[in-house]
Amino acid sequence: MSHILFWMVGENPLTRLTFNPQDAWHPFTSEGHFELADFLFSREQMSGGNIDDLMHIWAALDGKGKPPFNSHSHLYQTIDDINQENTWDCLEMHHVEAKNPNAAPWKQTTYQICLRDAGKLVEKQLSNPDLKEFIDYSPHLLFGENHQRVWSNFMTGNWAWNQCNELAKKEENHGAMFVPIILGSDKTVVSVATGNNEYWPLYITTGNAVSLLGFLSVPKTDREFEADPDFRNFRRHLFHTSLAAALETIKPTISTPKVILCADGQYRHAIYGIGPYIADYPEQALLACIVQGWCPKCTAHRSNLDGDDNAILHNHDYTKLLMSKFTHQVLWKEYGVPFTAYFSRANIHELLSPDILHQVIKGTFKDHLVAWVEAYIRGHFPDPDAILADIDRRIAAVPSFPGLRRFPQGCGFKQWTGDDSKALMKVYLPAVADYLPDKMVQAISAFMDFCYIVRQSSLDEGNLAAMKTALSCFQAHRTIFEESGVHAKRISMPHIHALQHYHDMVQSFGAPNGLCSSITESKHIQAVKNPWRRTNQYEALYQMLVINQRLDNLGIFRAHMVAKGKWIFNMCHLSKPLVPQGIVPQMQMHPIEWNEPNARNDENIEEVRDMQGARVEATVHLAGVPSPQHLREFSDMGQDINHDEFPNLVAAFVYQQQHPGATLGTSISYPLILERGYTFDSAIATFHAPSDLSGIGGMQSQRIHATPSWRGGPPRYDCVFIEKDPSLPGFQGLLVAQVILIFSFSYRNMTYSCAVVRWFQTVGDNPCPKTGMWMVKPSFDDNGDHMVSVITLDNILRPAHLIGIYGPEPLPRDFTHTDSLTAFSAFYVNKFSDYHAYQLCF
Repeated sequence: MSHILFWMVGENPLTRLTFNPQDAWHPFTSEGHFELADFLFSREQMSGGNIDDLMHIWAALDGKGKPPFNSHSHLYQTIDDINQENTWDCLEMHHVEAKNPNAAPWKQTTYQICLRDAGKLVEKQLSNPDLKEFIDYSPHLLFGENHQRVWSNFMTGNWAWNQCNELAKKEENHGAMFVPIILGSDKTVVSVATGNNEYWPLYITTGNAVSLLGFLSVPKTDREFEADPDFRNFRRHLFHTSLAAALETIKPTISTPKVILCADGQYRHAIYGIGPYIADYPEQALLACIVQGWCPKCTAHRSNLDGDDNAILHNHDYTKLLMSKFTHQVLWKEYGVPFTAYFSRANIHELLSPDILHQVIKGTFKDHLVAWVEAYIRGHFPDPDAILADIDRRIAAVPSFPGLRRFPQGCGFKQWTGDDSKALMKVYLPAVADYLPDKMVQAISAFMDFCYIVRQSSLDEGNLAAMKTALSCFQAHRTIFEESGVHAKRISMPHIHALQHYHDMVQSFGAPNGLCSSITESKHIQAVKNPWRRTNQYEALYQMLVINQRLDNLGIFRAHMVAKGKWIFNMCHLSKPLVPQGIVPQMQMHPIEWNEPNARNDENIEEVRDMQGARVEATVHLAGVPSPQHLREFSDMGQDINHDEFPNLVAAFVYQQQHPGATLGTSISYPLILERGYTFDSAIATFHAPSDLSGIGGMQSQRIHATPSWRGGPPRYDCVFIEKDPSLPGFQGLLVAQVILIFSFSYRNMTYSCAVVRWFQTVGDNPCPKTGMWMVKPSFDDNGDHMVSVITLDNILRPAHLIGIYGPEPLPRDFTHTDSLTAFSAFYVNKFSDYHAYQLCF
């Protein structure tokens, strides 16, 4: 193996930036100068030619004829000047027969990998002042209610705790902080070629920020050698050798503590440990040196993965025995040796992390369950296309809900993303329940329970027990797919079998959300796809390396300026206007755009927001402030909701507020109140939902609509949960209502924020035995009218999502989702609308 130093101007992640007090923004002239560079290079990703054009226009508009940057080259050089040290090394690797002219072409090829210094990247992450509030310097055990163990972030897991116990056996390690080295690689191969090679990215993280560590080379060959065992062995050997080379600089710190600078400005002794590896199943098989179809974590036989009672967990004892008996060449040719075998306290079979995206969401749900349901329908109905079309209409008929992605054309589109699969899970079960055998619906319901439990941000012992019960139920009921002929053989698939290991992996690594391959896939867009599009596609990899260096330069410069108190950090927008004094900036809302019109509709995504700040009590408040144009007579409000007695409802409400616990009746004289109030189109519910989109404190907000015309179209009246009895468990302590008016008024110096609601009543004393979802139906009075009340907004917990119980008859072709809440006689309470709703509606 030859080593070539690839020199490139860039930042050294280890070096703390130093600033001249007289020139704090150097190499930029001012805050605005830096923000412009960041805007053009990072946010807009503007091409060099367009930057030149912009600077020429700027010069023409400026009275002095001097733009902020002379050209794109000047901009790039300024970014490079943030820190001028080498970042990337390129290694060239060859097969031992590379110089043999008669060898296969793939043996004569030079394979190149580009790497950054792993040790410096780790130190950069640990010293990043942005992360000082989020770094755990030691493992810890969490306990919740009833003294139950709780697993949340990575450092609450048993693996980190056990690592420290092992390290503590040596006195020289006492007092050192433990740093897990978490790796991940994205299987999506980048279309970057030099010779006959492609590259894919390798990432590294200590549990917070994710950094691009390098690009690994994947040997390719023609069909003649694709099945050649020598080629497959070499490909595996190259992969593990590359990983070992990538971690070479941190190897000494795995056994001996090193003094490093931390994000809080303190110096600490640190000792590293090779931690979990984030990868999808093909890469897991490659990492574990097994044949695809087998489990990378245990010895279960591929023909009966879930039923092999003799299976045990893989470990490195067998690998160590082989290493002591055979030469290096024999080991790789006949057996394969994982890269972790050369690092202490590391076992790749144990370290393969759970992969919710590929094992649960896409692997089990989308690729298997959804496909099996379609196969069942095609094999058991005389006109399957009509049934599938009706299922699409049912999916499209789901009412709007905050954060819910709608599918106006059903689920029949071709290109699926992970977000599409997640969104479909929320609405799929009611759409298919009437066309499937009960046992099949129960299998899907049990799997959904497993999925929603395992995707929570923290899990306690009760959650693990519920997760195990859901998995057992899924395994018991999924035999219907075999019995119905959908899957003729015994179900034995690695993605589904992996679910059996989640119980132990949660205990080892904490909540699986923190180690999902969606993390590396999202980083892949930033570090690979977008840089690739910005290149001229000639020797694109080297251009991508430069782009990533400059992005890191801008990121670390911003972080250090934030640490110095220069401004409040904001990734998406300026934290304050950069305009001359006396000029008021004009704010403009940007419209939502969709990549695939009519296939997915994200109009509800903006209705959910993460709320920054610490955890607070749940609240519901009016959206906006009262304005004169919304001041209306109560009688007019009553006409809007078709309730002529609305003024009496308000009077009865006030009486109840003044006489808590009083029974209303016709003989009571209600107070005379000012017959005017302010109407609002929506209210904002804020509550603690750490497993969903939320701020640092776990708080989220959702918008509740009650408007006669939503975005110029039909009305939208959302449903809500209302607390009935907090002493009762789950949904038994809740009520469901539909908000048809949001208003406020004042009476005797007291302002009331209220809602008019139509009530639903619960169907039965238990959830539906097939779907596991509670059912409700509209409540009517003796005259057959909807039960309607005025309540305070404080009575509302949060939005609720109802999906009609469709029944056996197909929906009309012209049915729209805006009709759903009035078209059905009963509804499912959708506990799968989000994770907080799932935790409420058990």
